[in-house]
Amino acid sequence: MSGNKWWIIVLLMGYAALGHFNRVGISVAGDEMFIPKLGIPETRMGWVYTAFLIVYTIGMLPGGWLIDRIGSARALTLFGLTMGTFVVLTGVLGWVTSTPESLWIGLLVIRGLAGACNAPLHPAAAHVVSDVMPIDRRASANGMITAGALIGIACCYPVFGWLMDWLTWQWTFVVGGSMLIAFGVLWWLLALPALPHPRPATSAAEPASLLNETKSARSWSLLRQGNLWLLTLSYAAYGYFQYLFFYWMGYYFKEVLDVPDVQARWAQFWIMLAMGAGMAIGGRSTDIVCEMLGTMRGRRAVVLLGMGLAAVFGVIAVNVTGLVNVALCLAMSMAAAGMVEGVFWTTATDIGGKSRGLSAAFMNTGGNFGGLISPVLTPIMARQIGWSGSIVVACVISGVGGLVWFLIKLDASKPQPM
Repeated sequence: MSGNKWWIIVLLMGYAALGHFNRVGISVAGDEMFIPKLGIPETRMGWVYTAFLIVYTIGMLPGGWLIDRIGSARALTLFGLTMGTFVVLTGVLGWVTSTPESLWIGLLVIRGLAGACNAPLHPAAAHVVSDVMPIDRRASANGMITAGALIGIACCYPVFGWLMDWLTWQWTFVVGGSMLIAFGVLWWLLALPALPHPRPATSAAEPASLLNETKSARSWSLLRQGNLWLLTLSYAAYGYFQYLFFYWMGYYFKEVLDVPDVQARWAQFWIMLAMGAGMAIGGRSTDIVCEMLGTMRGRRAVVLLGMGLAAVFGVIAVNVTGLVNVALCLAMSMAAAGMVEGVFWTTATDIGGKSRGLSAAFMNTGGNFGGLISPVLTPIMARQIGWSGSIVVACVISGVGGLVWFLIKLDASKPQPM
């Protein structure tokens, strides 16, 4: 079932934006409320963020398996309803407790469970793209969806803070979570009838239990494919580079470069928007280049260019002075990095075929491992080689991750049956 259903892609862009707005909101509340005003130490607040990432990573493969079992439409509906509920509960927690200790424990539990709820989002979105878009438009669609996520992240910094000033932080979480729940219901009503669903067994000769066992065996055998491991290794390098800036860019501006808070916040906003623009432009460019060079050559060219330029502009950024120059170079670096998102998700689902939910989840697990290592390792390295040195290391890792694509030999011009 493939067809140009762009309205579904636009819907997914909004879903990804709202999902990441609610995901990142906790860090805005942490910086402006939980740490300075409610007495939760920085290290403990860091564990709240880490709990989300750890459970999110652990839940990725089960989430991918679930997508292939129940279908992407139902999995995405569950994401909106459950994640929205835990965001609402984050606000409710502030009305039932006020001591730093109990508030921290509550946040640890709620945000950890929210991490599990988030696991299906991007693998299921890539699954939908394979369902509704022809192969020569899939990178464009995946790029648009991930661009929507970055728009949500960029808007979160000024908008979530403004809502907290206007509504209090408790009501801000309640409103944000309620919007995500409402979007989940909207997705159910609009997308469920338009998307295919897994077909059950239709004969006594192939009972449902036997069919499910066969599907499970076929799905997990997918993890023995060398191309999937190479793709995942490259995405882990990409995740290391990307998450360094997600978690430490604000600190780098404020503490290392001594940029005032307001200017640093808006610099982050524009840099994240640049990355989102790179994702959208990169996705469309990928489809165009693939028409010219062939599928895998085109995808390889985009990844080498994107991850290579991301590394180059990242190195330049730590060697220039002045906020405008640094921010401009970082914006170019993140935009170049964003170019490759659509390539990764499209290739992961091509490898997976009927088990593309699991293959996309496996790749994203690797990206999350890179993302988990980066926030922890970066400040440790910074003590030894400085912040500029630790950023250069991430740039080198990005470049090496791009070179891995020379080893990927998948014939994507003959995709797996969907």
